[in-house]
Amino acid sequence: MSRRCELTGVGVLVGHKVSHSNIKTKKRFLPNLVDVTFLSDSTGLQFRLRVAAKTLRSVDHVGGIDAFLLQSDETKMSDAARKARTLIKKKLAETAAAAA
Repeated sequence: MSRRCELTGVGVLVGHKVSHSNIKTKKRFLPNLVDVTFLSDSTGLQFRLRVAAKTLRSVDHVGGIDAFLLQSDETKMSDAARKARTLIKKKLAETAAAAA
């Protein structure tokens, strides 16, 4: 299991830990990943994803997992997130066709 957010693609960063005497040693900055189950409003399905805590706040700010997946870049997502996005798009297209 990689240390990468499935929605935004945020991964491990590498930098320096700098001491008081200005000695630099390599350090890995790991993302704060959380296993979360999202409930889709349009499909009613549950999606289990491993996302960063910052992404959770972004999902809440946008208005839910449906809105976040539809407006975010597909190239940074994992395969599971892409599948969820296609299911949501398909369901929204069906409801729009039924309403028309």
